[in-house]
Amino acid sequence: MDSIVIQIATFHHVRYAREISDLIQESAKKRGTGIAKRSPNYIIQKINEHKAIIAVTKLGELVGFCYIESWGNTKYVANSGLVIHHKFRNQGVAKKIKKLAFHHSIKMFPKAKLFGLTTSLPVMKINSELGYEPVTFSELTNDEEFWKGCQSCVNYDILQKKNRSNCLCTGMLYDPVVNKIKKKKFWNKSKWLSRWSILKKMTDKKQLL
Repeated sequence: MDSIVIQIATFHHVRYAREISDLIQESAKKRGTGIAKRSPNYIIQKINEHKAIIAVTKLGELVGFCYIESWGNTKYVANSGLVIHHKFRNQGVAKKIKKLAFHHSIKMFPKAKLFGLTTSLPVMKINSELGYEPVTFSELTNDEEFWKGCQSCVNYDILQKKNRSNCLCTGMLYDPVVNKIKKKKFWNKSKWLSRWSILKKMTDKKQLL
């Protein structure tokens, strides 16, 4: 892992666009589900917009990639196309890429709801750790441009037959407002428990005296 650099992609990384596009397509074929195809031009666009996270070795070998998309006038944001080269899997790279994409998304779109569609159990676990929760598709963006992106997925016919209510993917959502409320409740509870613990220790000490 020390030889792998994970960062927000810059114009220096445009040269990886074709390789990233091929890696996304290859990953989709191996899974048989889930990942929509993305052209090299689309990858370049995301890199130029500073909406991509890339991992490469210090020798310049592509390790992994993820990009950011916004929908519904930036009310919804998705971290999509997370792929890791097979040589570098099971090393915690996906988790680090996803975390950087998550925090970069919040910085770029602080008021947006973050969501994702995935068939990958590891991605679901990472999302859960970041505060995402499983939701029905009705809670995701209704932006038609987003759903058009599913047309290149091998399961698109299932999505259509289900009237876009569900598919083989699991929908997950991070709501910054809800998360803020949860954090406030957690800290209030923690403070109360801390004060109670201090008072209990003081009481026990007095009893000993």
